[in-house]
Amino acid sequence: MNQEPRPLGQRLREFLFGPPKDPRTRGLFHHLSLGAFLAWVGLGSDGLTSSCYGPEEAFLALGQHYHLALFVALAIGVTVFIIAASYAQIVELFPTGGGGYTVATTLLSPTAGMVSGSALLIDYVLTITISIASGADALFSFLPPEWLPWKLLFASAMVSALVLLNLRGVKESVAPLVPIFILFLVTHAVVIIYSLASHAGMMPQVMAESGAAIRQTRLELGTFGMLILLLRAYSLGAGTYTGIEAVSNSMRILHEPKVRTAKRTMRYMALSLALTAMGLMVAYVLFQVQHQPGKTLNATLLESMTAGWGAGGHAFVLVTLLAEAVLLLVAAQTGFLDGSNVLANMGGGRWLPTRFASLSDRYVTQNGVLIMGGAALVTMLATRGSVRFLVVLYSINVFITFTLSQLGMVRHWLAERRAGRRWRGRILVSGAGLTLTSLILVLVVVLKFHEGGWITLLITGSLVALAALIRRHYRKVEAMLARLDGLVEAVELEPARKEPAEAPAFRQDGKTAVFLVSGFNGLGLHTLFTALRTFRGVFHNFIFLEVGIIDTSVFKGEEEIAALEQRIQADLDHYVRYMHRHGFHARGIPLLGTDIPREVQKVAADLSRQLPGAIFFGGQIVFPHETVFSGWLHNYTVFAIQKRLYYQGVPVFVLPIRLEA
Repeated sequence: MNQEPRPLGQRLREFLFGPPKDPRTRGLFHHLSLGAFLAWVGLGSDGLTSSCYGPEEAFLALGQHYHLALFVALAIGVTVFIIAASYAQIVELFPTGGGGYTVATTLLSPTAGMVSGSALLIDYVLTITISIASGADALFSFLPPEWLPWKLLFASAMVSALVLLNLRGVKESVAPLVPIFILFLVTHAVVIIYSLASHAGMMPQVMAESGAAIRQTRLELGTFGMLILLLRAYSLGAGTYTGIEAVSNSMRILHEPKVRTAKRTMRYMALSLALTAMGLMVAYVLFQVQHQPGKTLNATLLESMTAGWGAGGHAFVLVTLLAEAVLLLVAAQTGFLDGSNVLANMGGGRWLPTRFASLSDRYVTQNGVLIMGGAALVTMLATRGSVRFLVVLYSINVFITFTLSQLGMVRHWLAERRAGRRWRGRILVSGAGLTLTSLILVLVVVLKFHEGGWITLLITGSLVALAALIRRHYRKVEAMLARLDGLVEAVELEPARKEPAEAPAFRQDGKTAVFLVSGFNGLGLHTLFTALRTFRGVFHNFIFLEVGIIDTSVFKGEEEIAALEQRIQADLDHYVRYMHRHGFHARGIPLLGTDIPREVQKVAADLSRQLPGAIFFGGQIVFPHETVFSGWLHNYTVFAIQKRLYYQGVPVFVLPIRLEA
């Protein structure tokens, strides 16, 4: 049979994003998932590159009392390890994915989970924006000043480029970053080691000067004033910790065994982030770096460090800043990966449109990637890529999620205590994490509120309100659909008819009806009964098509795919047995895919050739009152199928299923 030529749109799509992947391909999950190293690159780049702006904000907040940075550096390192240790417990408890939304939903309440997820979504949009804006700043730090007007356009173009890259697939978007990631690690290790080694002989003098400066600060500000200054600097460096939660949000894309891969990835992330952030802050102190307009603090540090290196020094500065710039640009990857995962989880929980849980034929959360990219682009243009302003908006929300997650874990370990299980050591870790994250949350809200932090809280609050309205709509629809499911009980309780020993044969002289169903439920039975009543005695052969949707809740492993196939076959068997008992020929056709109209279109042409005159039937729910939500939150798949099949000349009847309020 000759294959029909593919439409131009499909060929263009495959050229940009790659060809579709078959869910039944052996080893598909292993091919698409990430090992610990690639996960460190793809998910850890956000945390690692936050060392380029988090420590800088903390150091600048100290002003002339920069010697206090040694204490802040130590506090940052300890905080990183405590938060990482607490999230290692979370990945153990939630091996299929334990991001802030899932943890808070399971251990606290669905509403707490929704608040946590909403906060994370805004934070990930800001992660994308600030990473790219900061990367553009680093890149333009060594470009001619007259090029600065092009910085915003460049940053906006990078957002669009990353959207395209992520639509191709997870591994495809991460693998190219490995050389850049390694270059970043090597160059920054050289900076830190050289800073310490070059001052090794002067260390007693440096320590003496730092001690004298700290005593002078205490005389000027008092002990309480010095403590407030330290807390302010510590909290303003809170951007350093963002990204630590990324692994627990992305368990779905990790190699088996997922928990071991996740914990190894988190060790890599915590160690690299803590050493880099602490090392850079110590280097700032050793070289007494001061802010210079138009340059990042790291750029100033590099220039001071390589002042006597000649041409080689200039080359090293260029390579290091370029590595920073490029990795900062691609650190936005975490926002795309985790942001789309949170959207998918909240869509599955009916807090956001369910379409966010859908996957493309490349098994990417396409709608999530597009939403995150679009929101980041709007934020970039609204803030004009100002890192100073974005830092104010940033990091508040991630600590809302951190705090709720740690609170949930403390509650869990208290429950384990009552059950007589091991809990003491674990609650200490979660309790320390809760104490630190809640302290930082209070500090960043208080310190950043009047500087623009209120904007973040306002947007997050608006998203929370929208999510509550969406959930209310879906619950109302579920209640209306539950009444239809009474048909299932009626069918199962009808007077028993003995199923024939042999299935009724296909009638060549009879017409064939093809029903599009989404399970053995009230919707499917209502469509079947309406067609039988409307076309009484017309059809003698029946075919039932059901497409098993591979979304984020299913695409976790080969076992989940197999379970989905079994469920679809069981649904179809119910329909087939029912029709056999009533003397009709019937069979079911199970399908798997990410796009229902496309999968139906594949088999519809063949069925029409095999069974001339076959008519397709689908049901469409009709709401008592159309609202903005009913049009926005429901995909009207049957109309998309009808449009495609009409183009092929295949007749499709859409039967209304009226819901009663």
